[in-house]
Formats: sequence, structure tokens, C-alpha cells
Amino acid sequence: MQAVLDVAVPGRPDGMLSCYLDSAGRGEYAKGMKVIGYVRVSTAGQVEKGVSMAAQEDKVRAWAGLNGAETVEIFVDAGLSGSRADNRPALQRALEAVGKGDALVVYSLSRLARSTRDTLTIAEALQRRGGELVSLSEKIDTTAAAGKMVFRMLAVLGEFERDQVSDRTRSALAFKREHGEKTGGDVPYGFRARSGRLYEVPREQRAIRRMTRMRRQGRTLRAIARMLEAAKVLRKAGARSWHPEAVKRILARTAAGAIGGRGRPPACHTSNEA
Repeated sequence: MQAVLDVAVPGRPDGMLSCYLDSAGRGEYAKGMKVIGYVRVSTAGQVEKGVSMAAQEDKVRAWAGLNGAETVEIFVDAGLSGSRADNRPALQRALEAVGKGDALVVYSLSRLARSTRDTLTIAEALQRRGGELVSLSEKIDTTAAAGKMVFRMLAVLGEFERDQVSDRTRSALAFKREHGEKTGGDVPYGFRARSGRLYEVPREQRAIRRMTRMRRQGRTLRAIARMLEAAKVLRKAGARSWHPEAVKRILARTAAGAIGGRGRPPACHTSNEA
């Protein structure tokens, strides 16, 4: 149920402002409200779950039309992650554009921010400026107390779900490492990859053991690099020159246990390659 209420406003040419009141007693201004739409995709040109930048903008404009917005401004961050709010220039401009009585409208909270801290910081910034936050997917409207409560709950639950995904990913990667499977990135020195599994390269394994032994004897990284060059030990790409930093990375990986003391991860396979 809605009723129209004319409110006297000093300084307005007509002296009046029409306002719709719903059954909860919340006002939605029919005149003068500005909608600030914020649109984001993580990768330029990406369509995430069928919601492209154009689709997000269309939904924002449709909401603005239904709620009697006077003007609509759209700000777009294309190809930027939502993990941080402070490195998205369009979001910062959108927040600066919000004035008293205006609404920042997003398709979903995931487009706005990926952490509870950033989401609530944005909401508090809007509150200081007298603006409101509307998320269309979650049907959140902070002009109402219930909207504020749901907003905070969903932000917390969203972060909890992302933490669970991160935990599952870490566990899966740990399992793959324990079973000698490749987990992404470059194949470490001392191994070759085949069908997603790591196999030892004996000549590289011998070089790793020699590096480790020399380092334990107190030799410098530069001295080890010169030794490898003198012995004509090839690097992964076939280069003959060795930089101390390359030696340092191999030794650090060995010491950290990603490659065992003999340069061998758990459950890896021995190659017959010389």
C-alpha cells in the first residue's frame, strides 16, 4: 500500500516535494533523487553468471525508472577485482557523486565489494553523505531498518562463504602436493610434468643435491652459480648462465619442504631420463 504525501520544503521553487510512503512508513522520493549506478566485472568483457556490464546497467536504470529518479549516473570498473575498494577508481568517483537523498545502486553486493570490512566501510561512507545503498539481487534498501540489518548479515555470510572456498582450495592444493601432482605455475627445477604429475629429472636432481651440499659447506650463492656454469649444468630452459637468485630460489624451495631434502616431493615418480 502506498500513499502520496506532499511535504513543504523551504527553498524549492514549488515549495513542495512529493513523497511516496509505503506500509512500513519509509519514504521514497519521487522528485529530486539521483541514482548513482555502479557496475563491475572482474575481467574486461567477462560475462559473469550471465550478468554482463550492459545487463547490470540496464537493471540499475530500470530500478531508477520505477522509483522516479530525476537523474542517473553510471560508473564502470571493467576488469578490476572486487577484493579491495580503494583500487577501483570508478567506485571512488561513484561514492563522491552521492549526495544527500541519493542512492548508490548495484546489481549485487559482490559487484560492490568482496570483504565485509569494505562493504560496511562503503555503507558507512554513504551514511555520512546522507545517501542510501540499494542492492537489486539481494533486495537490500538501507532506507529501512530491516534493509540495514539484512545488508550486514548478507555481507558477513558472503565473506564466510568465500573463506570456505579458500579453505577448500588450500586443502585440495595440499593434497595434490602430497601426491606429487602439479599445482600450477612453472615446473620446479629437478622435475618434469606429464599428465599432471611430477617426475624427477636425474641430472637436475644431482645438481640440486650438489647445490645443497655446497651451501651447507658455507659457499656463497654466487660461488655455487659459478660452479654450475663451470660444470656446464643447464637451467630449465637450456640456458648455461646461472644467477645467484636462481640458486637461492631452488634452495629455498628445497628447505621449505615443497621439495624434500633430496629434491623430491612426496609420491613423485622417478624418471628414467638421464
